[in-house]
Amino acid sequence: MIFRFKHRPLVLLLALTLPCIASAADYTVQPTGSTLGFSSSFQGSGFDGHFDKWTAAISYDQAKLASSKFDVSVDLASAKTGDSDRDSALPGPDFFNVAKYPQAHFVTTAFHQQGSQVIADGMLTLHGVTKPVSLNITFKPQSSGATLDVSGTVKRLDFGVGGGQYADTSVIGADVKVTAHLVLSAK
Repeated sequence: MIFRFKHRPLVLLLALTLPCIASAADYTVQPTGSTLGFSSSFQGSGFDGHFDKWTAAISYDQAKLASSKFDVSVDLASAKTGDSDRDSALPGPDFFNVAKYPQAHFVTTAFHQQGSQVIADGMLTLHGVTKPVSLNITFKPQSSGATLDVSGTVKRLDFGVGGGQYADTSVIGADVKVTAHLVLSAK
């Protein structure tokens, strides 16, 4: 039996456009203006830090959350807080242990809407431990790209960071706030 399609050009056009409809837009992170930071507390005083070296693959469309994805790798040895004692301790075995675990890695598993806020759910691998982490997302399209602001909290002891003698959360805060501001250009 042979089937003949009366509207073959329409069927072909639809078949070619479906992959475009289903995928989110891909972006390149512009280093100028983009930051990946963290903040916590030490002996009751807050401090801020940032990572100098990291990469992020961003594919995002708020109307197509199911096909959106973030994949971020962070060079943990690039952590800077502006305090020489803290900066020399962070890469060591008591904290990030970069000799054994040089990178942190976050990859999204899903996005969902919570009221007007978009949440990125994903898996963070840090210090050899992989656990779920959720991040708040604010995406603002612009003429040739977008900005993406991300914030969330990581419980450092869940990942074994600063354990042992540094597990006392009255000295070093249990929560580490993670923030990012990404300047994106469309690929």
